[in-house]
Amino acid sequence: MQFLKIDTTKKTPKYLQVFNAITNAIRQGHLKKGDPVYSINELSDEFILSRDTVQKAYNLLRQKGVITSIKGKGFYINRTDVTTQYRVLLLFNKISNYKKQIYNAFVETMGDKAIVDLKIHHFSAKILEMLLVENRDEYDYFVLMPHFYEDAGDIYTIIKKVPSDQLIILDKDIPHTYSKYAGVFQDFKNDIHNALEIAIHLIKKYDKLLLVFPKTIPYPKEIITGFRSFCTNNNVAYEIIDEINADTPIIKNTAYIVIEENDLVTLIKSCRTNKLKVGKDVGIVSYNETPLKEILLDGITVISTDFYKMGETAAKLILENRKEKIKNPFILIERKSL
Repeated sequence: MQFLKIDTTKKTPKYLQVFNAITNAIRQGHLKKGDPVYSINELSDEFILSRDTVQKAYNLLRQKGVITSIKGKGFYINRTDVTTQYRVLLLFNKISNYKKQIYNAFVETMGDKAIVDLKIHHFSAKILEMLLVENRDEYDYFVLMPHFYEDAGDIYTIIKKVPSDQLIILDKDIPHTYSKYAGVFQDFKNDIHNALEIAIHLIKKYDKLLLVFPKTIPYPKEIITGFRSFCTNNNVAYEIIDEINADTPIIKNTAYIVIEENDLVTLIKSCRTNKLKVGKDVGIVSYNETPLKEILLDGITVISTDFYKMGETAAKLILENRKEKIKNPFILIERKSL
C-alpha cells in the first residue's frame, strides 16, 4: 500500500496519521469497499509503530464504520462515504474585495467537508516559508496564491517543499518546472489582450489608450506585456503611467484602463471637474468587476476574471480529487463608460 503515508517526525499523533492515511486513501480512490487493509502487526512493522498506536487508529476507524474485521481473515474497507473533514490552509498575498469573493466561494463550495483557515503572506518569501514550516503537518491541502515579485528562485524552492498532491496553485501560474500541482489561474498576458480585442470598435473612438499600472502596489507585469501587444498589433497609440492624482492632466479623446480603485475615483472626479463626459470625451475601462461598477456612472466597462468561479473550481479540485490546471474565465463587460 504505497499510497499510505505515515511520517513519524510529524507533531500530529501517530494514531491520527494512520486514521487520516486510510480515510484519505479512500477519498482518493486507492481503497474501495471490500478491499483488504494491513493487519495491526503488518502496519506496525511497515511503519515502525507500536501495536497500541495502530490498535487505537483501527478502533477509531471501526467506530466510524470505515473498516470491519472478519475473524480469521483480517480487516476490510466497510464504507467509502468518508465524512472526515479536509483541513485546508488558504495562503493569499493580501486581503481585498476580490480575494474575499474567492474565499467565500471556496468555503461555500467545500461546505461541511472542510475546515478552512486563511493566512496572508504579504508577497514575502520569508513569511511564506514560516507559514508553511509552522503548518506543514496540520493541513491536508495548501491553496496558495504565488504572487511574489522578488526572490522568485527562493519562492519556487519553498513551494516545492509542499507535496504536489497537497498543493493547489491559485490565480497565478508558476513555471512548468513545477507542473505536477493542480491549479486555477489567470493568463494575465493573453487575458487583457483578448478582452481588448473584443472592445476594439470602442477603443478606436479615442486617439490614445492609457494604462494606469501602479508602481507601489505589486501586480503581474504580464498585464503590461499583454497591453503593449494589443496596442502594437492594432496600431493603437498608447501610454503607461503609474497613478492618477489630483494634478494628473486628464486628456480628452483618451481611453483609460485603470487597475486600482483609488485611481478610478480620482479619474472620475477629474472628469467632472474638467467637464469631460465619460464615454464620449474620455473612455474608462476598470480592471476587476465589483457590484459598484455596475451602477457607477450608469455602468463602468470592466475586464475581469470570475473570482467566484475561481474559488469554486479550486474547491472542486479537492472534493473531486482532480489534478488539473484550469484557466479561469476572463471577460469584457461592456458598459457606458467606453
